Amino acid sequence: MNILEQEMILPNGAVLSNRIAKSAMSENLSNKHQEPTAVLIDAYKVWAQGGAGLLITGNIMIDPNAVGEPRNVVVQDRKNMDLLKQWAESVKGTKTQLWAQLNHPGRQAMEQINGVLKAPSAVALKTRGRKDATKKIPEALTEKEILDIIEGFANTSAILKDAGFSGVQIHGAHGYLVSQFLSPQANIRTDKWGGSLENRARFVVEVYNAIRARVGKDFPIGIKLNSADFQKGGFTEEESMEVVKILSAAGMDLIEISGGTYEAPAMMGKQKESTKQREAYFMDYIEKVRQVTTTPLMLTGGFRTTSVMQDAVASNQLDIIGVARPFAVFPNMGNDIINNSRSNFNTDIKKTGVKGIDGSMNIIWYETQIKRLGQGKQPNPNLSAWSVFLNYAWLIIEQKLKSKTK
Repeated sequence: MNILEQEMILPNGAVLSNRIAKSAMSENLSNKHQEPTAVLIDAYKVWAQGGAGLLITGNIMIDPNAVGEPRNVVVQDRKNMDLLKQWAESVKGTKTQLWAQLNHPGRQAMEQINGVLKAPSAVALKTRGRKDATKKIPEALTEKEILDIIEGFANTSAILKDAGFSGVQIHGAHGYLVSQFLSPQANIRTDKWGGSLENRARFVVEVYNAIRARVGKDFPIGIKLNSADFQKGGFTEEESMEVVKILSAAGMDLIEISGGTYEAPAMMGKQKESTKQREAYFMDYIEKVRQVTTTPLMLTGGFRTTSVMQDAVASNQLDIIGVARPFAVFPNMGNDIINNSRSNFNTDIKKTGVKGIDGSMNIIWYETQIKRLGQGKQPNPNLSAWSVFLNYAWLIIEQKLKSKTK
């Protein structure tokens, strides 16, 4: 048997049918009211037939006033329950689980669609610069606001469980709010939510506990966690391993490892020469963290060839292979891996030649491929970067006009 075909039993007893997961990617496919669309749901129907044991959605935001991108789905109440049920049922008749990734952007949000930023501390983001200097520095969250956000994660989880999703994943990486609380660079609070690592980790632990209290012990809860922020004064590898131990003891069912933030995007970067043959960006870290936890580990970032994926799982350093962007171009990737019908899943995005635009292509070019899947079209490896950018720019303008009419 191909080792990637093996089942994975999670700590709460839930079973993943194989070791291949589509990691979260931003789909940016809600309508202008932040509701799931037929195109989004149909994209997941395509992926559900693709053979992966686990599909993790892109960002589902818990607060309509805190969104990362213009067309993020927001789930704060039950008004769209029928649409959420249709989304959850996209995997019906398959052995694939569908988990919802829950997120709050904190300070990492676009000026055009978020007039007021909230974050652990009043520390400005060093990238995605805001033109209006008065809006560059976020407002530090009050104690009540922190507790409200924790409840927001739990509330959204309960709604999605009732809608039929198989599990949830807390987005605790890439510089979003949970990641900001963990970072001593972004979190300079002096109360119980800042300072020591124990205090900085308090927020994510309370988010987990609140979700668990609402969904019960049999519903899978995972987290996406940075191996490190790769920033001076940021969340370190040693701190990450301590947080893994804390979350494992709390009862987390699956820990996905990634790394970096949008200030230092290691999750989109190049591997060191010493690890290039192993492809995965964070393999050195996963080998260390495996020594401190028995909780199932998923590694995302860099995997492109079947043989390397097989070797990684066979090494027992990790349990689940996470792949994101290739799934937008090779939607049948799970079946291809298991059947050995394709061995290489490299992708090559198109560029405009304009540095300020091309930095965003790592996200929006793949979002457009996902949209094609949902429209019943085949992925287009030759998709024009300029058409992708112009369409995205229009979405931002449209959302900005919407925010002004609130």
